[in-house]
Amino acid sequence: MRILRYLGLFLLVFALGFVPMHANGNEAAEGKGTVDVQEIVFGHIRDSYEWHLFSFQGKHVSIPLPVIVHSATTGWHAFSSSHLTHGGEYEGFYIATEGSYAGKVVEKDAQGNEVRPLDISITKTALSLMINSALLLIIMLGVARWYKNRKPSSEAPKGFVGFMEMFVMMIHDDVIVSCVGKDYKRFAPYLLTAFFFIFINNLMGLVPIFPGGGNVTGNIAITLFLALMTFLAVNIFGTKAYWKDIFWPEVPTWLKVPVPFMPVIELFGVFTKPFALTVRLFANIMAGHAIILSLVSIIFITASLGAVLSTSMTIISVLFSIFMSLLEILVAFIQAYVFTMLSAVFIGLARIHHEEHA
Repeated sequence: MRILRYLGLFLLVFALGFVPMHANGNEAAEGKGTVDVQEIVFGHIRDSYEWHLFSFQGKHVSIPLPVIVHSATTGWHAFSSSHLTHGGEYEGFYIATEGSYAGKVVEKDAQGNEVRPLDISITKTALSLMINSALLLIIMLGVARWYKNRKPSSEAPKGFVGFMEMFVMMIHDDVIVSCVGKDYKRFAPYLLTAFFFIFINNLMGLVPIFPGGGNVTGNIAITLFLALMTFLAVNIFGTKAYWKDIFWPEVPTWLKVPVPFMPVIELFGVFTKPFALTVRLFANIMAGHAIILSLVSIIFITASLGAVLSTSMTIISVLFSIFMSLLEILVAFIQAYVFTMLSAVFIGLARIHHEEHA
């Protein structure tokens, strides 16, 4: 029962934190709110220049973030994003509402066309990335500090330190050592960092209140960067046997010359691997956020449809949201595990030698 109470509180905070009621005009005066589910879902998934906390009586409470842009004509500008809320314009900059630059800070050139300045603003995703990275450093340095004055013969750690040791050893022994092979020590720091970085960002994305709720690993730019690091590790440290299998694989000669069918396919596979890593992580995390937000939105959509229908749909929405929240905790681990495992497999395949190949 205590677990159910905690889950109920979690869902309530989730609803208050992520699902604002958009009421306007006469509907607001009459107490009949309309919910834009599409705006709620995509408003959370996409990046923004402010951190929305909650809505109360039609008012949105947000944390404004610093906007830092460089214009080709007026140079550098730094100001609070609060100047750009509700369609505001500040120092010639505003947030585009439509077109290819929708949701981004833009300005107008001499011809009156919308152009994007160099934008290095601290957005919600960037701030969430900094917070989660700092949290990861605190956790890891705190665990490492416990081992600093310990000897190999010391008693095994307990509590949180013991839990983290179990986690690290599981990824290190079951994934990195078994998949990479004898050169695992060279790649273990990167692979362990990638796992815990993805895992902590996935978990923080499920926390509905500040500083959680950021859609970091659901941002394709983040997953693309992680996949690019694996791509570089695979191809920079690839052995001669690895490159031979790409440009001159052991297949019948007519598949290699005069038309290099297999080399082209193998070379194409070099680039599809990081693409698969990028899309798999991005799509799973983004889809999980979208489903939970859509389920919670049902509560507010059916609020004006009568007590019986509203109550029944609210119960269904709460139960499904609790189930999806628990499932997303599992997905947060699975996606971090799968990314690390595939990266280790790709690296291990690139480290093959002629003797092993034979």
